[in-house]
Amino acid sequence: MSEDGADGSVERITVAAVGDLHVKETSPGAYRDMFGEISKAADALVLAGDLTDLGKAREAELLAADLKACSIPVIAVLGNHDHECGDVEALRRILREAGVILLEGQTCEVKGVGFVGVKGYGGGFGRRMLGSFGESATKSFVNEAMNEAMLLENGLRQVRSKRAMVVLHYAPISETVEGEPEEIYPFLGCSRLAETIDRFKVTSVVHGHAHRGRYEGKTPAGIPVFNVAMHIEKPTGKPYALLQL
Repeated sequence: MSEDGADGSVERITVAAVGDLHVKETSPGAYRDMFGEISKAADALVLAGDLTDLGKAREAELLAADLKACSIPVIAVLGNHDHECGDVEALRRILREAGVILLEGQTCEVKGVGFVGVKGYGGGFGRRMLGSFGESATKSFVNEAMNEAMLLENGLRQVRSKRAMVVLHYAPISETVEGEPEEIYPFLGCSRLAETIDRFKVTSVVHGHAHRGRYEGKTPAGIPVFNVAMHIEKPTGKPYALLQL
């Protein structure tokens, strides 16, 4: 389907977005009904990381089973919990075999909207952002954040559509993590992500990770950012957000 109508107008689509499902081995079928409901309300579903609770293959299999109820494209990034068991390759395989478009710096297009996704990483925000100085462990931490920002930049350079959504797990701004203890802000996200986003034409950004944060904020350049973690109160009154692009 073309992005532009016969009169030159842009076709609007509805994107459902939710993060931090934390699928557990003890809760089979937990999201089946929700995915079926989303399929009737949206044109695409975005999952903003922490798809599993401990990164176990069995948890990914349960998520894949629930996603059979979803009849629309599913786009996802991984989160920190998905890395816990060190079995990321198994998670990737299971999710991709289930039809999930798993983004790790890549881009895809659905109905004229380009989606670019990375996990992101910590490092803090603004003037309090951690710099690459001192011990090698500190430099490694900062390098991880810089590498994720570079992956995001590479993906954004590939977008050819007029609209783009960035999908993250970690937050790009401090505004949407407000409500969390300030002591853990450096582990919730990093301004380097926002700096990258603001260099491109991005329509909106979604992330998870900050379970007690705020739903909505903006990058320094004014791009809307939405914290779609399950526990965040959303205008829909549901665990998921519905965004018009």
